Amino acid sequence: MGGNGKRRWKIFIYRSKSPKKKDPPREFLCPISGSLMSDPVVVTSGQTFERASVQACQELGFSPALPDGSAPDFSALIPNLALKSTILNWCATTGAEHPAPPDYASVKSAVVQLVAKDKGQSRASERELLEGVAEKPKMLFTHASTELNHRASHFYSSSSEESVIANVPASPLLSFATRPACYSSSSSSEILAEEAGNPDSTAEEQEIAAKLKSADVYEQEQGVMALRKVSRTNEAARVSLCTVRLMAALRPLLTSRYTAVQANAAASLVNLSLEKANKVRIVRSGAVPPLIDVLKGGCAESQEHAAGALFSLALEDDNKTAIGVLGALQPLLHALRSESERTRHDSALALYHLSLVQSNRVKLVKLGAASILLTTLRSAELAGRVLLVLCNLAACAEGKSAMLDSNAVDCLVGMLRRGSELASESTRENCVAALYALSHGSMRFKGLAKEARAAEVLREVEERGSDRAREKARRILVALRGRDEEVNWEGVLEGGASRTRHRVGVNAHGANSTEF
Repeated sequence: MGGNGKRRWKIFIYRSKSPKKKDPPREFLCPISGSLMSDPVVVTSGQTFERASVQACQELGFSPALPDGSAPDFSALIPNLALKSTILNWCATTGAEHPAPPDYASVKSAVVQLVAKDKGQSRASERELLEGVAEKPKMLFTHASTELNHRASHFYSSSSEESVIANVPASPLLSFATRPACYSSSSSSEILAEEAGNPDSTAEEQEIAAKLKSADVYEQEQGVMALRKVSRTNEAARVSLCTVRLMAALRPLLTSRYTAVQANAAASLVNLSLEKANKVRIVRSGAVPPLIDVLKGGCAESQEHAAGALFSLALEDDNKTAIGVLGALQPLLHALRSESERTRHDSALALYHLSLVQSNRVKLVKLGAASILLTTLRSAELAGRVLLVLCNLAACAEGKSAMLDSNAVDCLVGMLRRGSELASESTRENCVAALYALSHGSMRFKGLAKEARAAEVLREVEERGSDRAREKARRILVALRGRDEEVNWEGVLEGGASRTRHRVGVNAHGANSTEF
């Protein structure tokens, strides 16, 4: 109250701010419609679209040019369940509405507008090309005459060159189809754009790409040999040569009916994939489906390189889900029985890196990988790598259940008991680690371990094994005895042996006490 006896009132007005709507991540949006995807699918070239958008493009025979310069291949569609689940989780977290299936008529209308726009941009250049065509062009028989000529001494022999593999340290023939062997799904406008003067293009890249696109098999052979040679040790060349144009020319040669062309094309792709900057680019170029075809039915050398390329590409986290969705898991499992040691090893390493992703682990379980991998353990030289895959499978509930159903406990305990099947101490560690992963959170493990008499084998490991193996064996024995103990499960599974030993009990005053 003031001196004049009047009251002064202060009025505060609170205005509630409406929450700002969060925009969805770009990878949740369909590149064609620009809307949040309700039914995302992965196409053959590796990109993800809304199903309705792809169907509209297929109906109209249209392949849009994407912002990154790539051209999608709509020949096959695979549901991207992992991305769909991620989108739904994002909607639940942010409060956004779940995406509704788009109206097909609206999507088709939008694609029609894109088609009209694309034709409008290319109409002028097409007219110029037509005006420049002669009324009676000369007939060229270069391809036919070349094929008739005898070239006995020109074909490449793969035995004279050193094979190129991805894991240097330690470690198909297509059925008749309507498409020619030189077919490429990349859009002509995309390739013409590079030929018109890409600043990143080099004379060497242009020369190799021209040979790869030649109708003459001998020129294709010389091109892939040159690409393999220059990309073997020149890291800078690997990056500069991994262009859209060259990848579009190289991709169909992976499934060439000529063994020398196919093998050198696959080896070249391995070399290009060694650079981290190229890994995602290669997958997006659509090279994975041909690699899978080679792994299924290519020549022996080509299968080695295909397995190595898939292993190299699987090292990149952004590629793991796409490679699994495109169908590489089953051929890689089958390749574990290959006669080639290099194919077996690289396939196992590829499976290990791909199984780090939950969606691929679930796919492997559905493919019956648990029993296949346990059978493969009989091979001593492959056991260490296969055990790594089994450890990843045991990290998910579906994989653990499948392994227990496949008698994994008895199989792993038998390996430890015989000892002769363990090629090295690291293999013993991986075997104990697989048992440890199965023991965590499983009520069935204790009974199966008792039936397999695992305790006596684990006691021997606890006494004579390495530090990591002893630590895991001790933890398993604690679980078998039924004692409650605080365990850093994730730390031990990742290989870090915990050195902290503690006991929980009751002191004289009735309070809980902990000794460290």
